[in-house]
Amino acid sequence: MAELSLAGLTKRYGDGPPAVDTLDLTVAEGEFLALLGPSGCGKTTTLRIVAGLVPPDAGVVRLGGRDVTAEPVHRRGIGLVFQSYALFPHMTAGANVGFGLEMRGMARAERDRRVAEALRMVRLEGLAHRKPRELSGGQQQRVALARAIAIRPSLLLLDECLSNLDAKLREEMRGEIRDIQREAGITAVFVTHDQTEALAMCDRVAVMREGRIEQVGTPEEVYERPATLFVAGFLGRMNRIAAPVATGAGRLAPGQVAMVRPHRVRILRDGADPGGAENRTQGTVRRITYIGDVVQVEAETPLGRLAAEVSGAAPEWRGLAPGAPVGFAWAAADTLAFADPA
Repeated sequence: MAELSLAGLTKRYGDGPPAVDTLDLTVAEGEFLALLGPSGCGKTTTLRIVAGLVPPDAGVVRLGGRDVTAEPVHRRGIGLVFQSYALFPHMTAGANVGFGLEMRGMARAERDRRVAEALRMVRLEGLAHRKPRELSGGQQQRVALARAIAIRPSLLLLDECLSNLDAKLREEMRGEIRDIQREAGITAVFVTHDQTEALAMCDRVAVMREGRIEQVGTPEEVYERPATLFVAGFLGRMNRIAAPVATGAGRLAPGQVAMVRPHRVRILRDGADPGGAENRTQGTVRRITYIGDVVQVEAETPLGRLAAEVSGAAPEWRGLAPGAPVGFAWAAADTLAFADPA
């Protein structure tokens, strides 16, 4: 494993704005970092520059302290897992996993040992003889991952590698990829537009927008303490409040936007004491959405349209219906304030 360092990375296509704009980022040895953002934010271009598939217009890529900016892909010691898996259809799973080792001229006995080890790590020991068409989507994804780790890369790059899987399998693979990365001790960068994947799998998350990094932090930091209005709105659900309210720093200042996460909003029934919730409002239920373990209650209030999220087992939402009166309350410390870009 090795530290990855990006300094001043810039890439422009044509006359438009840069796809990657003077980006600086460090990924520590053994760390699992997500590049998260909407389509067109520059995350995949950044990954492709790191991999050596796209040359930067400016900036430096260092891997383990070594400048690899001008080095070709095969000399960087990087494992790649693509969205399409890119398996050779005429080869068995074992041959696919061993392909990179064979290209490196590794002796047959050592190659077979490495292939067996990689297939064991992805729990495909008994399927080495099968071809990709004989494997499920999840198994193909595991083969692609085994092929990447078989070469024992210093850096593992994963590009939207879960997006072709169904929801249940995607959830299972999140944990498995994380376990494999930890077991192998590989530094890894994971590109995704799915915030749940980024928060659930990675040590840190770098949220990107228009070629730049808006914030880098642990999953808890970027979710609970977003640094910008964009990060707050992109990560998770958020209420935007249309009137001055109390924040952790006092009253909302002119030129600021107030926001609060729905899971921080409490539902008040029958004059219940909100206890420690400085912000409160009354409204009329607009919609109730049952999602199993979570229930969303949305209401029209003097502060705008607000939503609260509670456990499906909680009693507060029982008996509510569209048109019914409801109270909402939340603590000033849970109110996020940002400069209004407008």
